[in-house]
Amino acid sequence: MNPLNGVRVLDLTRILSGPFCTMILGDLGADVVKIEPPAGDDTRRWGPPFVNGESAYFLSVNRNKRSVVVDLKTEAGKRVFEDLVRTADVLVENFRPGTLAKLGFDKPRIKEINPRLILVSISGFGQTGPYRDRPGYDLIAQGMSGLMSITREPDGAPLKIGFSMADVAAGMWAAIGILGALRAREATGRGEWVDVSLLESLVACQTYLAGNYFASGQNPMPLGTAHPNAVPYQMFEARDGYITVAVGNDGLWEKFCRCVDPTLLDDARFATNEERVRHREELIPRLARTFRQNTVQHWVSRLLGHGVPSGPVYTFSQLYRDPHVKARGTVVPVFHPTAGIFPTVRLPLHFGRVEDGAPTAPPLLGEHTVEILKELGWSDEQIDRLVAEGAVGADRASQR
Repeated sequence: MNPLNGVRVLDLTRILSGPFCTMILGDLGADVVKIEPPAGDDTRRWGPPFVNGESAYFLSVNRNKRSVVVDLKTEAGKRVFEDLVRTADVLVENFRPGTLAKLGFDKPRIKEINPRLILVSISGFGQTGPYRDRPGYDLIAQGMSGLMSITREPDGAPLKIGFSMADVAAGMWAAIGILGALRAREATGRGEWVDVSLLESLVACQTYLAGNYFASGQNPMPLGTAHPNAVPYQMFEARDGYITVAVGNDGLWEKFCRCVDPTLLDDARFATNEERVRHREELIPRLARTFRQNTVQHWVSRLLGHGVPSGPVYTFSQLYRDPHVKARGTVVPVFHPTAGIFPTVRLPLHFGRVEDGAPTAPPLLGEHTVEILKELGWSDEQIDRLVAEGAVGADRASQR
């Protein structure tokens, strides 16, 4: 049995933060109904790359969902949406604040239709505050959150993380909020409004960096791959690539020295982590010279053999060939009617007593419109009328 079996989620989201959230819920067994406008989710057209005309971007975050096309700007489309809301447990949207209200579905109206519904709103800056109405994108959130100020080498310009961390973080926080709201509803019988912003989602991930700032009043310094509170804990260049080394305590330091350079044990400047942090600039160049003398395989094998945490810095092609990644079933194939067999990255959750079902492919635009309308009780004649009026789209829906 899937953990969220029996939970219906209406997905009004597009791009990444919302679709990532609802994909998590779908992977956990929820029935996710992706409500798309006639043109579809914007990312259906984002590319290249495309796989037989299907956007790789869209395919990566929309498995385990059913697609229904509804034009919420039409009165008939709004009636269909109301029927969907009545049957749902969760509604997720990532419009700019106020957009859903302009369509006639503000929070009081949603509550009137379904008092048990959990409404989730994801936006750049949240539903309140002076920046409420600003457009919000991942890049903007990464810049304003302080993340870009530390994601660089000490003498370099600020950099964004190589993927959309703010969107992904917001999607995960939203999923956590939904799970909490579902649990609370068991006790109260009432729905909830979960307000998630991209900016706060990244700020909430700062953890020890925020703690360091509050304790010292000093802005965190950019350290490249290094850690502000532990040394050596960073990337080093080897002869043929890069490795990472994580010396998280003084016991590991002793093992590290016996593996790399035993003479370091006699240097009082490096005897404790506190001293190593203070003398980082003397220690790190010395280690860098040593690591450049041999290969990635040599150092990783040697360090691990001495019980020191270490690993190679992979490219994507190296990552997905790794035997451990394969053994954990990290990549799962889905069969898509247009794209064919397409690999996707599964959730990093392995339940002991819950069997993983085979994922369903990301839906074609409007693939399930007829199916879902029939579940709501609409007749063939009524569906034909809705299609003719342009209230719903079922051009690519499955046969009746």
